[in-house]
Amino acid sequence: MKVLILSVKTGMGHHQTGMALKNEFEKNGAACVMLDAFEYANPILSETISRGYLLSTKLTPKMYGQIYRMAEKKQNVDPSFMKKTLNKILSSKLMKFIKSYEPDAIICTHIFAAQIISYLRMKGKINCLCMGIITDFTVHPFWEETNLDYYVTASRMLNLQLEKKGIPKEKALPVGIPIHPKFASSIPKKEAREKLGIEDKTTVLVMMGSMGYGHIMKDLVRLDNMEGDFQILCVCGNNKRLHTLISGRAWNKGVRAYGYVDNVDIMMDAADVIVTKPGGLTTSEFLAKGLAAILLEPIPGHEDRNVEFLLNNGLALKVSDTFPIDEAMYQLVLHKWHLEMLGAAARFMGKPNAAKDICDFVFDACAQKGEQVSSEEGDKE
Repeated sequence: MKVLILSVKTGMGHHQTGMALKNEFEKNGAACVMLDAFEYANPILSETISRGYLLSTKLTPKMYGQIYRMAEKKQNVDPSFMKKTLNKILSSKLMKFIKSYEPDAIICTHIFAAQIISYLRMKGKINCLCMGIITDFTVHPFWEETNLDYYVTASRMLNLQLEKKGIPKEKALPVGIPIHPKFASSIPKKEAREKLGIEDKTTVLVMMGSMGYGHIMKDLVRLDNMEGDFQILCVCGNNKRLHTLISGRAWNKGVRAYGYVDNVDIMMDAADVIVTKPGGLTTSEFLAKGLAAILLEPIPGHEDRNVEFLLNNGLALKVSDTFPIDEAMYQLVLHKWHLEMLGAAARFMGKPNAAKDICDFVFDACAQKGEQVSSEEGDKE
């Protein structure tokens, strides 16, 4: 079986989702290629979109949020915008690759890629299994403008959102957002802390995405001034300035700064609480690990919707101007039942085997499709 995974560079989440799926398919013997749909078809356009996304979410997040909400409500946004621009975005190069590769299944981890594939299906150029992966705990705007066979969501609790967007519930595949299989298992906290070379005591993990978003220093200072004996691990991602500031400061507690790391799973095993920006992938990872969470500084738009989902389902606390991080931490430290409740809810909601479940589903669906085609060809004879 051959699988084509299409993503678009707007943040790291879509790429990580695609890689988790690619690894799972290859592990099970399938040939799998992953492409950035825009980069392959038009590198200049891809770079423009990637830079535009980073600038809008980091430098003008409020404007990004307003545009997102307008898109949700279809206010001053032409719902056919994507369709009108597909002819400009799409290139014969991408279509030529699909024809030459002849995939049995195409999986889109971004709405833009899903729009391209929907366009090609409308033109009758694709007849293989087509699937979309929705990488947040909401259904983003414009998914209703696509026409795919199945839509993977983070939870069946999002089925109503799909139906409201005109996507039949029969097309919903609520198996979770694909994450690396290393988040499906855990080791004891003591062992994880030994691996990290830190003390065996209450540990807080702070993560703010691959770009180190937010104003985390003020929150770290608040935590550092709290009573109680705990240590803090802060993953700064690619934010070198933040890493330097944390590393160069004298702290009351043990505060360790890390750059970009590849052992987040071990850090989560070592932690009692995670303080994080609520990205779709990070959220899926800490839920899979059954970790209590405190949320702060979501990117306006899709991460606001992630926060709503987590709060409304008893999965996290959220920091605000009137509920600062030290008060959130105090509640969890003071009331162990609250900490345990959040962890239990996370374990219930977590879907650590999403990549495997999707892989198994695609294998079965493609086999059934092949049998159906063979049967139809036999009838013609």
